[in-house]
Amino acid sequence: MKSMFYPKLAWMGIRKNSRLYIPYILASMGMVMMYYIVAFLNTSSALQSVPGGEVMQSMLGFGMYVIAAFSLLFLFYTNSFLNRRRKKEFGLYNILGMGKWNLAKILVSESVMSAVISMGGGLLAGITFSKFAELGMVNLLMGEAKFSFSLGAEAILETLKWFSIIFLVILLQTLWQIRGESAMELLHSENAGEKPPKANWLLALTGLVILAAAYYLAVSIENPIEALLWFFVAVIMVIVATYLLFIAGSVTICRILQKNKSYYYKTRHFVSISSMIYRMKRNGAGLASICILCTMVLVMLSGTVCLYAGTEDSLRNRYPRNIMIDASFRSMEAMESGVMDRVREAAGQAVSAEGDGTLITENVLDYPLVDFSCIMAEGQFRTHDENASAFQMSDYADAWQIFLVPLEDYNRMMDQKEALAPGEVLIYTTKRDYEKDTITVNDGEAMRIKKVVPEFVQNGVDAEQIIPTMFIFVPDLAEAARPLEGLVNEWGNPVMGFRWNYGFDLDCGDEMQMRILDRAQAALEHEMMRMKADQDALDGTEETSPFLAYSRCAAKERATFYGLYGSLFFLGILLGVVFVFAAVLIIYYKQISEGYEDQARFEIMQKVGMTETDIRRSVNSQVLTVFFLPLIMAGIHLAFAFPMVHKLLLLFSLTNLKLLLIVTVCCYLVFAVFYMMVYRITSRGYYHIVSMWAEKK
Repeated sequence: MKSMFYPKLAWMGIRKNSRLYIPYILASMGMVMMYYIVAFLNTSSALQSVPGGEVMQSMLGFGMYVIAAFSLLFLFYTNSFLNRRRKKEFGLYNILGMGKWNLAKILVSESVMSAVISMGGGLLAGITFSKFAELGMVNLLMGEAKFSFSLGAEAILETLKWFSIIFLVILLQTLWQIRGESAMELLHSENAGEKPPKANWLLALTGLVILAAAYYLAVSIENPIEALLWFFVAVIMVIVATYLLFIAGSVTICRILQKNKSYYYKTRHFVSISSMIYRMKRNGAGLASICILCTMVLVMLSGTVCLYAGTEDSLRNRYPRNIMIDASFRSMEAMESGVMDRVREAAGQAVSAEGDGTLITENVLDYPLVDFSCIMAEGQFRTHDENASAFQMSDYADAWQIFLVPLEDYNRMMDQKEALAPGEVLIYTTKRDYEKDTITVNDGEAMRIKKVVPEFVQNGVDAEQIIPTMFIFVPDLAEAARPLEGLVNEWGNPVMGFRWNYGFDLDCGDEMQMRILDRAQAALEHEMMRMKADQDALDGTEETSPFLAYSRCAAKERATFYGLYGSLFFLGILLGVVFVFAAVLIIYYKQISEGYEDQARFEIMQKVGMTETDIRRSVNSQVLTVFFLPLIMAGIHLAFAFPMVHKLLLLFSLTNLKLLLIVTVCCYLVFAVFYMMVYRITSRGYYHIVSMWAEKK
């Protein structure tokens, strides 16, 4: 045989099966394009030079692995549709005299052609759109972008390497399947396995129980740390339950409909139900895959869109004032030495110097506190001192950050007139509620909770940590802290710390705020050096200063926040598009493969009197019976996942529940419209296939 015989045969096979190959190649090109764009952005010098760009590129590096792994699984899955349709053709070749080695040459030629077209077209599209993606990323970071075309040689090589491996793995799996089947098995492969799965009720009940357990986890967890620990467990449970319910439950539904004589014995329902019930194992798996992909898209988009839209809210939670000063002291005596007055004066001088005396500080935040971390165990808080066992990972579900704050500062900051009797306290909690009536620390005296106050001025510390915080407002700070004096942890550091939070807002631009920050930081460093010198002269030691402080500015950190949330938003959009590609292609192949399988059945039914109108009604009945189940189920999954997603977003300092609700509902509605458009297109393709025999007459 001539050397070009097998490539010609392969190309002819691709052309004859263009209805199957073109969507597969287009999806492969889309995967290659997405991977190249992310790889290009990960090495982009323009992105690296923008503030926050390094943070964004570190997140994009993670996105590269996600897209590569998903591309392998998805293309491996969709290639099975191609194999199923082509096996009959290969069986015919086998009967006509071609051996398995000859078939392997055809498959290798087809695989090389598909890979070359996919990688070539994908890289061309990726190179074309990569600059637009770069400009979009720079805009997300609020930077200035310049339009200059460039090629990412490193990204091209990385893309070619990974997708060559992916196509090679797919080819090897196809060759292995052909090797193990006889000519007759290949010829009848389309009809193999058309038996309803056994033990449907047992599988359906198992899936229902697992899904109920996953839903219970999602809605019952109150602690954001527990939500983080259990999130992936709940995701796996939902995936397993979805497959069980769609595979077994769909068969059960078909059988129930079959027993309903008034529904089943109608022209538009009879053929669709009787044909679906014998292939529901594959049909259910496809529907479950669509449902899981839809849920992933919705959860990902709603979370990342909400994060990016709420960036300023998160920034404000992390930095409650434009200028923040956090100070720590070695002891209560150092805190009461007058240093706080000197820092206030120095901060005021920095504002006056930069603002020419016209700027004034607003919304001043000013209060001292004592802080310590502890674990809720056996009904009381226990600190991690040198005599306690080391914290385990499971302990962090019960971990708390405690702030002791003077009652007078609470009344001053919140404009209240609360009073406390001996042994009484007020509390305010974040991220989770505290349901007991008393508070006990390390077997000490119980403090009775007089009231849980609705709000307090945050200091930014709670927003940067994942454990919940409890503010305890006490009549006397020194007296409340005395039981913890002298306690040290396993590293020899004091269990509790003495701190002071000071901050204020300014009515000026970001650049002036950063200049004021630099002046304030210089004043803080001068004060720390002065106090260290006084301490050294007093006791002759060379220890660190009894006062340590640093200043922070929201304007200076804004780029980092937009880098993190912007990259998550971009990855959410990009991966959402990838998952949508996957869902659409699975829907398309599901409709096309079932169309070919049902073609003969509809031909027989039309010969015995079924009209073209009846066929169209039957097609709509079949598609509507199962097609919208994934969308409805994805909506239910999303609704139950909402509380857990909200808890996880709290870890990113996003507390705007209303924003998350609006974004989630909008994402679902937009996706539902898109889903219905796909339904309309694929149902027409299905109808065209099942009625092709009539068109040939």
